[in-house]
Amino acid sequence: MLNEKKQSMIKELNSYVALKKQYASNLENKRIDLFDGGTEGYGEDNVLLASNTVNVGTETAAALKAQTEQMSRVVNELDSIHFSIKKASQLVKELGRQVATDKCIMALLFLIVVRVIAIIIVKLVNPNNKDIKDIPGLAPPAMTRKLLWSAS
Repeated sequence: MLNEKKQSMIKELNSYVALKKQYASNLENKRIDLFDGGTEGYGEDNVLLASNTVNVGTETAAALKAQTEQMSRVVNELDSIHFSIKKASQLVKELGRQVATDKCIMALLFLIVVRVIAIIIVKLVNPNNKDIKDIPGLAPPAMTRKLLWSAS
């Protein structure tokens, strides 16, 4: 029973292979006739096949043209993005320099303020120290005078 089933399937497969060969042969004959000028029986088929080929070629050319235009737009956008990135990079570098300059100035100002505060503290603690120069604009400490009271 299994052998019979196997034999029937092999016969069916062989018939499909024969049909495929026949259709492939017919298609090849149509192609040859199309390029050779054809025969009377295939004239209408040749015209249909040729018009279909032309239509497919036209559609392909249109699709290629659309894709080419799309690619050129993408390239233009990439150039624009590249230019924007370059400008942004330059601005970031400039801002970095400004921040570094501001930090240097702030550090120098901090050192100056610390020095002025230190001088003021030293002058207040020891007003008679002549080694420390007076700070311009800062009044010297007031002199203490001793008044003598006379009993008259």
